[in-house]
Amino acid sequence: MRQAQALWITGPEQVEVRDVVPDLQPDHVTVRTLFSGISRGTERLVYRGQVPVSEHDTMRAPFQEGAFTFPVKYGYAAVGETETGPRAGETVFALFPHQTRFAIPDEATVPVPTDVPAARAVLAANMETALNITWDAGISIGDRVVVIGCGVVGALVGYLAARIVGTEVTLADIDPAKRDLAEALGCAFALPGEVEEGADIVVHASASSAGLATAIDMAGIEAKIVEASWYGTQSVETPLGGRFHQRRLQLISSQVGRIPANHAARWTYRRRLGKALSLLTDPCLDALISGETVFDKLTADYGDILNDPTTLCHRIRY
Repeated sequence: MRQAQALWITGPEQVEVRDVVPDLQPDHVTVRTLFSGISRGTERLVYRGQVPVSEHDTMRAPFQEGAFTFPVKYGYAAVGETETGPRAGETVFALFPHQTRFAIPDEATVPVPTDVPAARAVLAANMETALNITWDAGISIGDRVVVIGCGVVGALVGYLAARIVGTEVTLADIDPAKRDLAEALGCAFALPGEVEEGADIVVHASASSAGLATAIDMAGIEAKIVEASWYGTQSVETPLGGRFHQRRLQLISSQVGRIPANHAARWTYRRRLGKALSLLTDPCLDALISGETVFDKLTADYGDILNDPTTLCHRIRY
């Protein structure tokens, strides 16, 4: 197979592009990458060397190479065109790092629906996470839902929740500029101090102690708080006195690495990813693409992309 190029994180806050020759096995297809997406929250932890040693195995991306002690090739949002196999010429999504061309088992590629543009399909992994969070949250008709943290995943949870009949969904963020994004996705917007108390479901996605404290403050009696943030090695202070006990709140975690128990008997990871792709037909979701970089300039821009708090999904064009 022809040589390709891939982005490697070679040390804390150090990256380079390396030449690679994809290993083409009999059951593999080759994919020419069109776009990939940077998942800022997770990739920033990897870039900074902040993945806990205890989670080095559970945090591995499906086609990661190397280790979190560096060097590591990491990423999981690639969209490309198959070059070989019975589906040659088809646009597919794969949980693959940032690389110009790759070879993987055919079963690891998921077709992109014809009504989903390839450039938007980079959101599939984030939508899959949002879908899993929505399942964990158990959002139902008429619920008042508050999402704390208007990053890509939080925004997508709000988008999904707002499409459940009768729900009242508020996206809360410290950045007032996120108001336009929330409204574009069909949600109300509030700064943390403006959120009305008494929510039925609160999803916390800001990855901050202050955000989690706000989530506890906003939850109604016997409400559910879903912790969707990933903190890496960061310690988090949680105010578990006062309202947390008095209101008999539930605090649960959500992590995309497992399908919730009430779906696991029927849903496979492939089915879930396929469903996530099918949920990307709405053009309003393009508002979640905050920038684009050509692959040839990625080494120069990667650190700035990850460190910019305004970054949502940053798209790489190949």
